[in-house]
Amino acid sequence: QVQLEESGGGLAQTGGSLRLSCAASGRTFTPYTMAWFRQAPGKEREFVAAISVSGQITTYADSVKGRFTISRDNVKNTHYLQMNSLKPEDTAVYYCAAAARGFSTRELAYDYWGQGTQVTVSS
Repeated sequence: QVQLEESGGGLAQTGGSLRLSCAASGRTFTPYTMAWFRQAPGKEREFVAAISVSGQITTYADSVKGRFTISRDNVKNTHYLQMNSLKPEDTAVYYCAAAARGFSTRELAYDYWGQGTQVTVSS
């Protein structure tokens, strides 16, 4: 089992920045693809960004490309989402996730999930 805990959410203004962190504990010696998803009110959860085990491969949703950056520190068992140029439409609960079976943008590929952290962007 792996436990994931997000932090860093909060309130930001349009054009501002926030940095989310996701700390992993438990069975962390198994390599995992790490990702961020988000769910806005009244909408389904959607993919945001993913990073490979080595950190050399990343992919982003078109809606955040060029504004968000995913990274990881395998020594600290933590990955991050740097969010710049925030927009009101980025308002959502952000979830970190871990996948043991390869690199994917699909929600069903992820085995472990955090509880989520709220990000609110005011206009």
